[in-house]
Amino acid sequence: MGKLVLAAKVTHVPTMLLSEMEGSLKGLRRAAIEGHEEIGRRAIAAGADTAIVLDTHWLVNAGYHINANDHFKGTYTSHEFPQFIQNLDYEFEGNPALGDLIAEKANAKGVFTLSHQIDTLDLEYGTIVPMRFMMRHLEKKMKIVSVGAMCTVHSHESSRKLGEAIMEAIEASDSNVALIASGSLSHKIWPNDIYAANNGTMTISSEFNRQVDLRVLELWQKGDFETFLKMLPDYAAYCDGEGDMHDTVMLFGALGWDRYQGRGEVITEYFPSSGTGQTNVVFSLPQAG
Repeated sequence: MGKLVLAAKVTHVPTMLLSEMEGSLKGLRRAAIEGHEEIGRRAIAAGADTAIVLDTHWLVNAGYHINANDHFKGTYTSHEFPQFIQNLDYEFEGNPALGDLIAEKANAKGVFTLSHQIDTLDLEYGTIVPMRFMMRHLEKKMKIVSVGAMCTVHSHESSRKLGEAIMEAIEASDSNVALIASGSLSHKIWPNDIYAANNGTMTISSEFNRQVDLRVLELWQKGDFETFLKMLPDYAAYCDGEGDMHDTVMLFGALGWDRYQGRGEVITEYFPSSGTGQTNVVFSLPQAG
């Protein structure tokens, strides 16, 4: 019987890659990178053999989709930010059985979901970036299952059910899983014509968004998820949640939604990036102490 051994909400900002290159941004995202490395260490220490990544950079327009290939290898250049991510080599093992099981459990709940094993179905950077940093210094590696979470025509209710299906699939499998919601908090990117004038790479675009982000982190740390879940639809709408925050909805669906009794631990202090609000947070689990 499988189990969930780690749950986290993480950043995937492309400037993490530039932070390790020579230039004006060198070292800028060191804290975020170290946060990913710490989460990877914790996952392996907790016995994780697979990471399920809820990827807000995988856009899906109909149904829910799972990339459940048995092996991922490629060279990635971002269509969104080719100046930030280019010619990035990656290679991960996959867990097709778990991806198929998630789809089976979701469809049983009336949530149309497809699990794919297609060699040419590449990973998006919402999966590649955190997995690269989480695992690069680890002797033991996790397998990857990637779930599309930039959901354009989906309800939060159906994404909550998909989260439930993810947990049911984990428990019915033989996999120990780290569940990673890969996306920002607020996500209002600076308008292009004023980006440079506002030092856009290192600033927040809205003080309102920053204040709401900080309140959300306070609620998570206090364990007041009842309040957070009540505000989540408005938070996603008014603060431009990345992918309408379907990654976060799926995560809390898996954690039990309003039955979840844990707390959030901030691993990387809140920081702005290109107008958006970013962090790394781990959520406590009973079986993980």
